[in-house]
Amino acid sequence: MTHLRVSEAARLLGVSTDTVRRHLAAGLLESRTDDAGHRVVDGADLARFVREHAHAPDDGAGGSARNRFVGLVTALTVDGVMAQVEVQAGPHRVVSLISAEAVRELELEVGDVATAVVKATSVMIDTPKGIR
Repeated sequence: MTHLRVSEAARLLGVSTDTVRRHLAAGLLESRTDDAGHRVVDGADLARFVREHAHAPDDGAGGSARNRFVGLVTALTVDGVMAQVEVQAGPHRVVSLISAEAVRELELEVGDVATAVVKATSVMIDTPKGIR
């Protein structure tokens, strides 16, 4: 069973450690003390919390893809027929290669709000070593 320190839980949630402590005090998350005397949150409990409090972005678009990252266009490189678009969506940096024509049609510019929509048949999962 994975147990995460309050600081690790905060990093995964994209919030401050104080926010996680407030969630603990409000009973939204549970914690215990590990053998080293550190306050830890159960990974499964944190996953439940994330699922219950996740809100899909309301960007007015529909479709079958469920992975939608609303963020800011932070970089845009147009070269010939292709373009590279970088979107910073919270802590997530999403890079997309699209046609230069699409960039022109969307009138994309650095600083625009955009949604990166991901639909993939192959998604790889890694785990950090040492967290258990």
